[in-house]
Amino acid sequence: MAKKRKSGGRSKGSSGKGKSVQCSKCGRMVPVDKAKKHTKRVSVVDPQLARELRQSGSYIQTRRVTQYYCVSCAVHSGRVQIRQASERKTVPSRDRRF
Repeated sequence: MAKKRKSGGRSKGSSGKGKSVQCSKCGRMVPVDKAKKHTKRVSVVDPQLARELRQSGSYIQTRRVTQYYCVSCAVHSGRVQIRQASERKTVPSRDRRF
């Protein structure tokens, strides 16, 4: 059977079996090198209160939340776009991937 991608859709190289992570959307177990990683900053303060505090000059601490998505959930939720076959050969720029 023909192989679609030389890498098999993974970025492990020759590092053997990698650990698995759980998809944040559907709960499927996905290899960490195949999962799509999405990191965002989250504030614990209400947005309206945060705006007022920023205007008064105070610093509002945020924390980073990392979510892993399987390929199908990443495409469905718009985290990753499907590229044409000619574009798949080239490495995408950082801002286009997420």
